[in-house]
Amino acid sequence: MLCYNLFMKITSRFTIAVHTLLAINAFSKDHKTTSDFIASSVNVNPVVIRRTLSSLKAAGIVDVKAGSGGATIIKKLKDITLYDVYKAVECVDGGIFHFHENPNPKCPVGKNIHKVLDKHLDGAQSALENELKKTTLLKLSQNLDV
Repeated sequence: MLCYNLFMKITSRFTIAVHTLLAINAFSKDHKTTSDFIASSVNVNPVVIRRTLSSLKAAGIVDVKAGSGGATIIKKLKDITLYDVYKAVECVDGGIFHFHENPNPKCPVGKNIHKVLDKHLDGAQSALENELKKTTLLKLSQNLDV
């Protein structure tokens, strides 16, 4: 059986970014939320956190002080959705689905595959994005046992 993997996984950058923001929110009152500190919570290399913070800073979600100043969230948690984080860290290149490049135009399936599948994939992409827009970081932070 031939099987093509049309679904591209969202990278871990998304969940790492959400974890990073929730850690900053939870710990910034008592600790400097440096990349080393956050990395210990996420259990990744601090370089990964620095890249994540850079993306979040470019999106206007956090501010990062040079050196060991740490990171702070500059938007209200109620105004940051999972969709905002998803877009900020560019989890996927384009949409979540990657269509195979060259369906055979001489094949009755190949020449029609876009016509029959594209609208469904676009709908799935929209459904994911709409669902992410419904959840704020405030809602997530209220469910943490910190």
